[in-house]
Amino acid sequence: MENTRRIEEAALNAWPALQQILYDGWVLRFSQGYTKRANSINPVYPAKIDIGAKVKVCEDHYQRRNLPPIFRLTSLLDQKTLDAHLVARGYQRIDPTLVIGMDLSNLNFETPTSIEIGEFGFEDWFDHFSVWSETDSTRKEIHQRLLKTIPSKTIFASVRKNGKTVACGLGVVEDQYVGIFDLITSPEMRCQGYGTHLMNWILSEAKSNGVTYSYLQVMETNKIARKLYQKIGYEPLYHYWYRVLE
Repeated sequence: MENTRRIEEAALNAWPALQQILYDGWVLRFSQGYTKRANSINPVYPAKIDIGAKVKVCEDHYQRRNLPPIFRLTSLLDQKTLDAHLVARGYQRIDPTLVIGMDLSNLNFETPTSIEIGEFGFEDWFDHFSVWSETDSTRKEIHQRLLKTIPSKTIFASVRKNGKTVACGLGVVEDQYVGIFDLITSPEMRCQGYGTHLMNWILSEAKSNGVTYSYLQVMETNKIARKLYQKIGYEPLYHYWYRVLE
């Protein structure tokens, strides 16, 4: 199996927070509430501080910022003690998610002649994503700041059909890994294969720059997407879930 801990590190780097605190092996992330990934407590390495005291400190950090405390737990660490402690405090388990990966050594892709795929400028990419995802003005501003904070090489790719943008997605390259994020297709153009063509183009572009492995995150309940990714060649690596206070 690929180095899952390294993939977890790359994934955290690929979706940075506006602020973060390192605390005894945990990463506390703050981004004004835009996405759980960028506003959660992430146990990355084994901890030494007492769990009860540590959780209380984390909760205080989020309460001071008027944010709900959210814990993101992965199967990479033994989380039984922490998970049980959070359950006892009233935290509910939500959004179980798979991290899946694929070796790119056998990837071969040619762009269909009926479409254009490439990087056509960040503003064009961002405007289409915001409209299709129905992002409000406040969340739009935070999302833009997060994207511009990404420290690694970014591939803001789009698909054009007859000169009109119909799909877009983001690839983030770190070392030999590329993560796929923010993949979306225009509502009236879905289920026509544009998303698959876009993913393959991003992977080919990354491979041409020395990347050997790809990862992405998909909700366990999203059976349609999971079936698509499996068909492309992705396989399960590990999983994570969130604990939130109801």
